[in-house]
Amino acid sequence: MIELKGANVDRLSGLMAFVRAAELGSFVAAGRALGLSASAVGKGITRLEQQLSVRLFQRSTRSLRLTDEGKEFLERCRRILDDLDDAQATISRSTEKPRGRLRVSTPTVTYHLLLPILPEFLSRFPDIDLDIDFNDNMVDLIDMGVDVAIRSGPLSDSRFMSRPLRSVQMLICAAPVYLEAHGIPECIEDLSRHTAIRFRFPTSGKLQELPLSLTPGKPEPHPETVFTCNNMEALRGATIAGLGIGCMPDFLAREPLASGTLRALLNDSIRRPNPLSLVWPSSRHLSPKVRVFVDYVGKALAAVDV
Repeated sequence: MIELKGANVDRLSGLMAFVRAAELGSFVAAGRALGLSASAVGKGITRLEQQLSVRLFQRSTRSLRLTDEGKEFLERCRRILDDLDDAQATISRSTEKPRGRLRVSTPTVTYHLLLPILPEFLSRFPDIDLDIDFNDNMVDLIDMGVDVAIRSGPLSDSRFMSRPLRSVQMLICAAPVYLEAHGIPECIEDLSRHTAIRFRFPTSGKLQELPLSLTPGKPEPHPETVFTCNNMEALRGATIAGLGIGCMPDFLAREPLASGTLRALLNDSIRRPNPLSLVWPSSRHLSPKVRVFVDYVGKALAAVDV
């Protein structure tokens, strides 16, 4: 632990005096805000200028005006003091008991990942009222008042913070009954002679592409689409029923692959897995209920065996 002593305390006091004087326009007003005399504020700023070897204010009997160096230094000092306030608030909040309604938005299919781990979470934090929206539509977290969401793929929105979870590998699968009737595709090109079950994204209406790692210059296969739906559970059911070849996440395919009701195809020709992340609106002070959910789910899903 770092302790502030001697020169460190003087320097911090000088920074606070400088910021308040710049914001309020006088040593007297700054002293009143800080509980100091105007003389103490002035001496603190003078020591700070001596340490920096630069003048921060242009002083006169009637005005106090920042120099160009003072303007630049003010922005840096504000960030420093904001970070100190944030650190203090974080420590204070760490002792608060997580409670209240926690709204979570997540794709429908992720209930396979969440439901096994949620009983222990609720047992640990009984004062949290968990409200989960299993929905394949891409909702706006801020507009809808969502606290945390699970999202797949790369994240680029600067309004949000994120924590990586496990990766999700999309698999191309088919039922034995389908493969007996139509043959097993041995290479990517063979897919054009097969029928496919496709997932339609609810937000855009686009069909999900097959997760194929294509060789440059080679055409993309176009299997005949015989069934489309906007629900991964329905897609898995249709694939197990033998309607065609389907693409689904690894955790959804795990049980039917283990039981033999599905077979994975062309594993050597599939793209790398997509990252899965927890996402929440950016805030300097993370609420206790969000913090414990992010920590718990992050650790629990990182350990999930798929």
